[in-house]
Formats: sequence, structure tokens, C-alpha cells
Amino acid sequence: MKTLILIVCLSFCLDSYVHAQQPPQKEIDLESFMERLFPVQDEDLDYEAIYEVLLQLYLNPIDVNRANAEILASSYLLDPRQISNLIAYRTKFGPLISLYELQAVPEFDLKTIEQILPFLSLGTTSNQTQSFWKRVKNEQQAYFLLRHRRTWETRKGFTPADTSSTGKISSRYLGDPNEFYLRFRVQHARDFSLGFTLDKDPGEPFTWDGKTARYGFNFFSFHFTKYYVGKWKTIALGDFQAQFGQGLVFGAGYSLGKGAETVPTVRRSSVGILPYTAALEFGFFRGAGLTYQSGNWQSSLIASYAPRDGRTSSSLDTLSTEDLTISSFNQSGLHRTSSELATKNQFREVSLGGNLQFTSSSGKLQAGSNYLFTRFDHSWIKAPTLYNQFDFAGQSNSVGSLYLNYNWKNFFLFGESAFSQSGGKGSVVGFISSLSKQVDFSLLWRKYDSNFHSFYGNSFSESTRPVNEQGIYLGIQVKPIPKWKINAYYDFFKFPWLRYRVYAPSKGYEWLGRISFQPNRNLTAFFQIREEQKDRNLSDSGESGLPYQIRPLNKVNGLLSLEYQVSKAFFFRSRILFSRVNYDNQKSSGFMVLQDAQYTFSKFRITGRIALFDTDDYDTRLYAFENNVLWTFSIPAFAGQGMRYYLLAQYQINSQITTYFRFSKTSYTDREIISSGLQQIDGSSQSETTLLVRYMLHR
Repeated sequence: MKTLILIVCLSFCLDSYVHAQQPPQKEIDLESFMERLFPVQDEDLDYEAIYEVLLQLYLNPIDVNRANAEILASSYLLDPRQISNLIAYRTKFGPLISLYELQAVPEFDLKTIEQILPFLSLGTTSNQTQSFWKRVKNEQQAYFLLRHRRTWETRKGFTPADTSSTGKISSRYLGDPNEFYLRFRVQHARDFSLGFTLDKDPGEPFTWDGKTARYGFNFFSFHFTKYYVGKWKTIALGDFQAQFGQGLVFGAGYSLGKGAETVPTVRRSSVGILPYTAALEFGFFRGAGLTYQSGNWQSSLIASYAPRDGRTSSSLDTLSTEDLTISSFNQSGLHRTSSELATKNQFREVSLGGNLQFTSSSGKLQAGSNYLFTRFDHSWIKAPTLYNQFDFAGQSNSVGSLYLNYNWKNFFLFGESAFSQSGGKGSVVGFISSLSKQVDFSLLWRKYDSNFHSFYGNSFSESTRPVNEQGIYLGIQVKPIPKWKINAYYDFFKFPWLRYRVYAPSKGYEWLGRISFQPNRNLTAFFQIREEQKDRNLSDSGESGLPYQIRPLNKVNGLLSLEYQVSKAFFFRSRILFSRVNYDNQKSSGFMVLQDAQYTFSKFRITGRIALFDTDDYDTRLYAFENNVLWTFSIPAFAGQGMRYYLLAQYQINSQITTYFRFSKTSYTDREIISSGLQQIDGSSQSETTLLVRYMLHR
């Protein structure tokens, strides 16, 4: 239940300095964390964006003497029983004098304390006697980061254009195949954060064009956030996100949802307004976000005016005048061709909203309301299809909600209910409980109408959006003895209306089981299996009858893992992955075996992997998380037959400069062409390099 703390370690193990109350921070394997949150990936997700949002939530150590039950639960560091005991201990004995006093709190064993110490504090450490700008100037957490990435085989988009028989010139990428990413940031916990991010994707040109907001790099993001200015808890300018309640209105752009951590991740927490530092070009506010604290009450205001990428269409009204409408939004952030570039910053989105929240003096009760109004400068009218007739259409939308969280003994009860301008409703209700020292349990029920519209909502759901879904989730974690742990969940869901590639009401289920064994600190083994079944359209056979019929598609994925820390310098990991798909009585399967090794000496660290894979088709594809350079993630999908290997080197030149270099290559034995369209590579292998340099300003 405490694995979410792993996300911070990648940053802290190199960046943080240690406070007097805390022991030296340890470097923890980020791969284990990612796999526990996303044990089986079904679609391409922007994991860097997920990491960035999580990093903002956990970059600031929790003040153990001030945090209420909601804040402690949002950290995923402690189970409900431990949180209740900590609050009861503070009430009885007063504030903790030292973090080591946690040993006196019931249910806090040495393993738990060792895991959470780096992420707790006894209060702010900022030197408030200095002026603000002097604190910014002298802050140790100030750095520049530059990353370059490139695929070395030539893709079709970078070849010379050709001309068809009709005289039409084929489309090609406008820029070179290099990817560049530049970030500057300076921040101090619970005091301030400011910085900017610049990004250029492969195929995008370096150019200066104010009309398309391209100033060298294709994407530019910036933020300034100040904390605790009098009663102003947060003042955020520039790019930011927000999360309140269970994410039906403000969802902060990510959702943990279902994973191998089967109990705590179903619940969302009201962490408020957060800086936005990712390179994803949508899903954030640009403007001002303010949070005001007065006693037990907290109010937040959000005002945003942000450009959005999209395609236009024209129609003639009754007076024969042309009316421009939005036909679709481009959320890829890619502007490599003339067609893609034509979508950049085509529309403007105005968002006005807020939150009002009450927290009881005991910290056990939290209640609040959310509201968000969104207006586009043109109407958004999608091309009509069978499944999207209840989707949003128009120029403006509003959505509001009420939510409640309550900590009763060893139970965390939570819920939120929202309604949108269309009349659609969305609701989430659930609880997390420590039934005993050995057993934790969670339950969540949700229902989202087909006409529920929430542009920034991202609550627990099987679909990518909280719409057209009903379901119930059960999760359990059992620790029969200290060396063993069992995690499992079962989720049943149904979709009352049609969906993409499912032209009838449908239903499905998903379950996961994981058994972990850790006889000592150096050896970890686990076996995980997961099954999912959802309906999908059958291909049209051309025979007379119904144009579309649906059949259940059943997927099974499994993973067997063994990890061993041979010494302080050497670590290895062996894994076997498999998949099986059954659809319309047609069975297919996939298999992958991989070997990882890591060796550390002096200022060097070398990490490598070699893997073999063999799958029958794309449905049986396998995902495997890979180590990458700092703050960069790689979770590729493997389909077909071939071999994958990579080598990652890290070298600390001095206290200010650290460099990373990664080489990876995939060689296929079943094809001579990789990918399609402008991404096509004529050949059977694909290689990539990544170089990253981080410069700390004040070390």
C-alpha cells in the first residue's frame, strides 16, 4: 500500500538534501512503482505526463504534525488504520518532536517508518527571514535539463517528396528527425515553484512564427506558483492543473485507477491547484489559480484563457453566410506536416471555475463543491456517428459537483456526484478500510450517463473518460505473514449506450491477482495474472442480416518476476511475460522473456536489458517498462517476433553536472517494413539514442 512513494525517489535520490530529522534517502527502483500502478497497458498513454503530475503532488514533504486524514491518505504512504492511529497519537501527546517518534505510534513497524521517512517533515524549512527573490536566487533545487532523442533509421516522412500521376506532391515532415526538450525549474517545498518547459518533437521544424506560437521550439509552457502568502494558500500563474473531489470536474489530467496496488489507488484526493510542467500540449489551464484559506474553509478560483489545437469545418447558415465550427481537437501535440500545423492554436478556450471546501477541525470530515464553465470561440460540432450522438455539441458547457470524504475509525468513505449542462449526471461512491492488521479492502461504485460532459474530469473508469459507464470495483490486500502479500481485484462494468467499435450496449469484467514473496531485503519474487473481457464489433462479412454484431474479446496477461540484489553494486532481474486472446473462437498468444542487469561503480551506473518476444498478432502485444534517462519513460508495445535490447549509462561529472546516455534497438525477424504511413521504416530494425544533461545551478 505504500508503493506510490516510489515515484518521488527518482527525483529525490539525486536532487534533495537531507534534513536533520531524516536519514539519508535511498534510491528505489521506479520500474516497480510503474508496474504496480499500470500492471497491463492496453493503450498508449503519456506516462511522462502522469509522472509529472504525480511528481508535483509528492515533491513537497508532508508536515506530519499538520496533515489531516485527507492529506495523509492522498500520499498513499499509510493505510487507514495507521492514519487513524497517527491522528489519535497527535491528539493525545501533541506534535511530534522528531520523526523517529513514529516508532511509538501503534501499527508503525520499522519497515513502514523506513519507507515513509524521506517523505515527511516536521514543518517548513524555508528561510523566511530572507526576501523572496533572494530565496529564489539561492535555492539549491534549481536546475537546467536538456534532452535529445532520435531514431536513426530514416522514416518515410523525412525522405524527398514524390509526385503522383495527377501531379499532387506527397506530404512530408517539415522538420528534422531530432527531438529536443529543455526545462528550467527552481522550487522549494511549500514556498515557491517557477520554471518553463520547451519541447520540439521529431519532424517539427525550429522556426519563429508568432501566428502559430512557435518560438524556436514548437511548445512552450511556463508557471509561477507561490505558497502561503498570508491566508493565500496557493497563487498559481501561467500553466497549472487542479484536482478536487473524486475527479468528476477537476481531475488533474491523470487517474491511477486499477493496478497491482489493489486497495488505495481507487480513491482520489483533493490536492488542490498544482503547477503544470509536462510537455503534453492539452489538458491544463493557462491563466491564474488562487486558493484562500480561512479557518476550516478553503476557496479556490480558476480563470484560464488557453489556445487549443483543432480542425475546422465550414457550413452555410440560412442567410448563406459561412459559419466556422470545430470538427475535432488535436490532442497529439504533433505539428510535423502542413496538415498537422494547420491545427495549431486554431481555437481559444475560456474556463472559469472554482471550489469551496470545508475541513473539520479533527480532519476527519471534508466536504466541498466544484464548478467549471468552459466556452470555445467557435461551436464544436462533431461528424455524427452512431456512437457519439450523446457527445457534447455546442459552444459552452458547465459542470458542477458536490463531494464528501469522511474518516470513521478504520474506514475512509468518499463520494462525489456531478451534473453537466446537458442534464447528464456522474457519481462515484466508495470506501477503503483496514479490516484487520492483515487485510485491507476497497469498494467503489460509479455511474456516468451517456450525456455527462466534463472536459477536465478524470475519475475512476474503465473508459478513458467518465461517460456512458456503470460499474462496481472490489479490491483486497492480504498479508498472511510478513514475507508474503496477496493483492486482487474484480471489476464489473457495463456501457448502456454504443461505443467506438461496439455498436450495441455492452458489458465486461476484469480481475487481477498478484502473489508477492520477499524473504529478505535482497530477494523479491512475484506472479501476476490478469483477465479482461469486453465486447467488440465483428467485421462485416457481407452476408445479409444485421450490419454489426458484437462478440466478447477475452484477454489474459501474466507475469513471473525474480529480482535479486547480489551486492550493493550489482542487481539483476529475470522475467517471463505471456498473453492470450480469444475472440470469436479464434485464439492467439504472445510470449516474452527478458533479463535485466545493473552495475554501479564510483560515479558510473550501467543498466542493460536483452529481451526476446513472439506474439501472434497486435491484440496479444506485450508491454514492458524500460529504464530510461532521468524523467523520461519508455513503455513500448511488442508485437510480432524479434529481439529488444538497450544500454543506459549514467555518469556524475561533478556535484553540478550529471549526464545520461541510452542506446536501444529492436530487431524483427518477421518483417522488412516497420510501422506505416510517414512513420514507415524500410528495414527490419529500429534504433534510438537518448542523451540528457542536467545542470544544478547552486551545488
